[in-house]
Amino acid sequence: MKVLIIIPAYNEALNIEKTMKDVKNNTKYDYCIINDCSKDNTKEICKKNNFNMISLPVNYGLTSAIQVGMKYAYQNDYDIAIQFDGDGQHQAKYLKKLVEKIEKENCDIAIGSRFVSQKKPHSMRMLGSNLIQFAIKLVTWKKISDPTSGMRAYNKKAIKEFVSNTSLTPEPDTIVYMLKKGMKVEETQVEMSEREFGESYLNPIKSIEYMFSMMFSIIFVRSFTKKGGK
Repeated sequence: MKVLIIIPAYNEALNIEKTMKDVKNNTKYDYCIINDCSKDNTKEICKKNNFNMISLPVNYGLTSAIQVGMKYAYQNDYDIAIQFDGDGQHQAKYLKKLVEKIEKENCDIAIGSRFVSQKKPHSMRMLGSNLIQFAIKLVTWKKISDPTSGMRAYNKKAIKEFVSNTSLTPEPDTIVYMLKKGMKVEETQVEMSEREFGESYLNPIKSIEYMFSMMFSIIFVRSFTKKGGK
């Protein structure tokens, strides 16, 4: 089974070496860092350590970074591509569980979920997660406990779908699209760490905007996806 870890990185100079140490110590999978034209010295650190990297000439954003990684996986005939954050929050020791989920349960997408066997804490951020979860259940009848998790593994079929449709993003509405296309999506319990350095792009205002954007896309856009179309 040929597996690729896609690691998007934007201004992760303080985190990328730790992330790569985790990946190399806990997996034997191939990886590719997608440097999204970082303004700090992320690119120089990757070069110094001879990390496998694709460096984008312009800051295109997370969606484009993941799409580039998916194209790399598709062109190099990988069986599974895993989205894995470069900020140190994801833990590489759980990636084998995602791969096994796809292999043993014959699913197309495996999500690393914080809440399969653990309860969600009460917070505004989790309120947003619950609303997105409700929207997904409403239009697909599928419960996704951790819809905003960025740790996801895709099989060949899902990789090809990602590459053939440039409107797909590494966000919850894409999970709805994949479900509507007839793909099997499952979750497996993982734990995630707190970010040590840098800040998330989702401040309180952007978090609210993100939630409403996802709700709109799930209910009014992706819900109309046809199994044989887009």
